[in-house]
Amino acid sequence: MFKIYDISMTVHEGMQVWNNEGSKQPIMTNVSNFDDGEAYESQLTMNLHTGTHVDAPLHMLKDGATIESIGLEELVGQARVLDLTHVTDSVSRADLERFAIQKGEWILLKTRNSMNESMTFDSQFVYVNEDAARYLIECGIRGIGVDGLGIERSQQEYPTHRQIFRSNIVIVEGLRLKHVHPGNYFLVVAPLKLTGVEAAPARAILIGGI
Repeated sequence: MFKIYDISMTVHEGMQVWNNEGSKQPIMTNVSNFDDGEAYESQLTMNLHTGTHVDAPLHMLKDGATIESIGLEELVGQARVLDLTHVTDSVSRADLERFAIQKGEWILLKTRNSMNESMTFDSQFVYVNEDAARYLIECGIRGIGVDGLGIERSQQEYPTHRQIFRSNIVIVEGLRLKHVHPGNYFLVVAPLKLTGVEAAPARAILIGGI
């Protein structure tokens, strides 16, 4: 027996978006309904970094690879959820060292960000600092998932993003891990099949024992 955990943000108008910027809010427009047509249809307009999404290197690296370069085999596999809910500012190397992170793991960081279920963006969200990023690279992880709308903030020239991208590690942002216990799971991340762009919205799930 197993249990499926949906660790994705729900996309809707008025949702929490980066820096509370109105231009990043999804817009859902009804374009056909039963009063004027034979079917009900809607149109969605949204930033590719809205809600749960996968970043591609082009997001932070000039001439970086685009989203279709990330194969599905890189987005499916064993993952470990780490409890970092005690962290108040940034996840550091020291915070991660006690977990004995192994080569080839997917690491998902559960922080207080997952507890923020309001529609308001927290500008002081917990992020992964440059030193922690360097440590994860040394460990040889496959991918990292964070429960902030970004993996970093307050760092000039985005060293966390850039180091991780240059090491061919996948970044997933905007996870929701409030109801997930720390431990081992099977991860599935399914980004929209886009091409030529720097990110894609995704549905992310964890599969674990009951």
